[in-house]
Amino acid sequence: MNEYAKLARRAIEKYIKHRKIIDIPDNLPPEFYEKKNGVFVSIHKGKELRGCIGTYLPVHKNLAEEIVLNAVTACSQDNRFFPVSPEELPKLSIEVSILSEPEKIANPESLDPKKYGVIVKAPDGRCGLLLPGLEAIETAWQQISIASEKAGINLATEKKLDFFRFLVKKYSEE
Repeated sequence: MNEYAKLARRAIEKYIKHRKIIDIPDNLPPEFYEKKNGVFVSIHKGKELRGCIGTYLPVHKNLAEEIVLNAVTACSQDNRFFPVSPEELPKLSIEVSILSEPEKIANPESLDPKKYGVIVKAPDGRCGLLLPGLEAIETAWQQISIASEKAGINLATEKKLDFFRFLVKKYSEE
């Protein structure tokens, strides 16, 4: 099992079983303590999404904290779902996505939604994000539309939107 996904699973299991956040282990590979990246933690039950929360820019001290805290939030505070129950834990699969630094782009319609994630930002601060490589997302326009919708941004009426792209490295338990 991948070390990133293993840490996320440990954080989820401890939180769901004991309502406690794990201490960051001191025996992880050095990059867990040295790197700072945006991180998303996705939880699936079978093929169905069960929770997904993350940060596109790092907001915690290091990669380990980013993974742990996003894992806990994904299993307990994704408002699209009820919190994960202890009975569900054996049926869940965990994926950790490590994001590159977002890069501002002029022409978002040239994005490859299989390769790049997208961020749509409105001048008032609303921001929508969609990870790359999602099933049923075939075009840049679909990706931009969904990211905008998530933030309540109306593409037909909003002016002066900013678009960013980013790469993702995905790590799963399999």
